[in-house]
Amino acid sequence: MSRTATESAAERVYAEVKERILTNSIAGGELISEGEIAARCSVSRTPVREAFLRLEAEGWMRLYPKRGALVVPIGEREKRDVIDARRLLEGHAVRSLTSRPAAVPELVAALRDNLDAHRRADPSDVVEFSRLDAQFHQLIAAAGDNPILADFYVTLGERHRRMTIASVHRDAAVASRILTDHLDLLGAIEAADADRFERLLAGHLAGVHDLPGASA
Repeated sequence: MSRTATESAAERVYAEVKERILTNSIAGGELISEGEIAARCSVSRTPVREAFLRLEAEGWMRLYPKRGALVVPIGEREKRDVIDARRLLEGHAVRSLTSRPAAVPELVAALRDNLDAHRRADPSDVVEFSRLDAQFHQLIAAAGDNPILADFYVTLGERHRRMTIASVHRDAAVASRILTDHLDLLGAIEAADADRFERLLAGHLAGVHDLPGASA
């Protein structure tokens, strides 16, 4: 196999394995082997090894020679760090938005469209549900009119999706709670009440991701 072909295969394996990690198809704590993934993706072990090295560098797995790759579980520290970042970024965005009242209706309309799509989505399609959940929050972050912060928020998207999917798998009632909480968050934005939004967001994130104390 040429170097170009190997790189192309490695990219494909990387994308497929990463998506399976993010969607909980390969659960945190699971040990997978190069041979298993090579067979699944119909490639040799070389591109799988390259993909695994990249995934390890990004923190998604840990490699153990002759044993395989351990998918890193979502830890309590990671959840707290992601939630802290999201609270800061979304809270800042809403405070910025409320200082520009004319911009509020545009965000409210976009969030209502998102909620409508959420309600129409197949409840069993956890991947689509998590995508719409991430989109709801990214719309809020983008409305802060700070492209640097909005771009940074997008980098949290993969961890956001993985956490949401894991939460829905843990407890099916979480999906209903997310929709209810999103409607409340939308109400706070429509009322231009940044303090209420921040309180609701803290409770929403702590409850959805089962993190006691994060709402304080």
